Amino acid sequence: SAGQNKQHVVTKNTSKLDRETEELHHDRVSLEVGKVIQQGRQEKGLTQKDLATKINEKPQVIADYECGRAIPNNQVMGKIERAIGLKLRGKDIGQPLEPKTKKK
Repeated sequence: SAGQNKQHVVTKNTSKLDRETEELHHDRVSLEVGKVIQQGRQEKGLTQKDLATKINEKPQVIADYECGRAIPNNQVMGKIERAIGLKLRGKDIGQPLEPKTKKK
């Protein structure tokens, strides 16, 4: 078995993702959310790269969210929300993010 490269072995999970069907698919970010991210970013005068740098993610992550290819991650969504100041989750998507008030 010498000379085999074990790094390129396809795992069961990878092949399962490749065979996604209508019943078995991962939720993706909606295009509405992608548009809100894009508009919010442009209003702040940020490029995808600038926004990615600001939230410590790769520019490809921002591109995927904007085109609706990304699988939503609450941590990333929260960072984007704070960076652009707009809500991306819940029923009032696109509304300004209210600053959190300190509890007394």
